[in-house]
Amino acid sequence: MKKSPLQRKTPLKAKTPMNRTGKRTKTSKIRQSARGQQCTVGVPHICNGNPETVVLAHLNGAGMGTKHSDIHGAFACSDCHEFLDGGYVRYDVTRDERDLLHYQAIIKTQQILIEQGFIQVKGAA
Repeated sequence: MKKSPLQRKTPLKAKTPMNRTGKRTKTSKIRQSARGQQCTVGVPHICNGNPETVVLAHLNGAGMGTKHSDIHGAFACSDCHEFLDGGYVRYDVTRDERDLLHYQAIIKTQQILIEQGFIQVKGAA
């Protein structure tokens, strides 16, 4: 007997996923600005150098199911992002070395965001 696929009576309205509070998450301008940027992480022998795959890689350690603020993120290509999210165990790199690479990339990314006007420093000339 052939089964037919399940059909919804009404189409789904949501276009974005819902978070724990039941509200839709909005993509910030800083996250959107990552698209097309150069990878600031640049892990040797891992970075694919493809700006089309660059996203904002948030710093790890904010807690289960939460992320750090967008100013604590680095522009990372898909391969470097995987490395930062724990893929480093496949390589001869300690967590401290991985975190140092991430912190250095965050500093580079913050400088880019300041230059582009996404982050403003009060009192700066």
